[in-house]
Amino acid sequence: MHSRYSIGDLAKRVGCNHETVRYYERRGIMPELARTAGGHRVYENRDMSRLSFILRAREMGFPLASVQELLTLVDRGDYSCGEAQGIAAVHLENLRKKLADLQRLEETLVGLVNICRNGTKPDCAFIQELFRPRTP
Repeated sequence: MHSRYSIGDLAKRVGCNHETVRYYERRGIMPELARTAGGHRVYENRDMSRLSFILRAREMGFPLASVQELLTLVDRGDYSCGEAQGIAAVHLENLRKKLADLQRLEETLVGLVNICRNGTKPDCAFIQELFRPRTP
């Protein structure tokens, strides 16, 4: 027996907004569904599973392109764990680069906050840093 859901029911069950479901449909990550005679979309359990997959992947920071790659593997049906691992490994490396960038940013901000700590200097080092040209 297949359960059938409206877009609102589907969104509520997976914990997102119905606009999120529509967004993923427009992006081609959720399938285009046939509509009832009244023009309503009708979702099934497989759609709920797919949306849950998308939301979990996004929570883990995967970009939409990577989510699409993973779903293409699933849709193809004959993927290997190695293929999925490869996509995850690329994301992990990108995440590590972002973390390193954030750590450098944190160090810079800690230094600037400490310079301005007493708030009595006439020129603010933080403001002056923002005026400094970026280094490529």
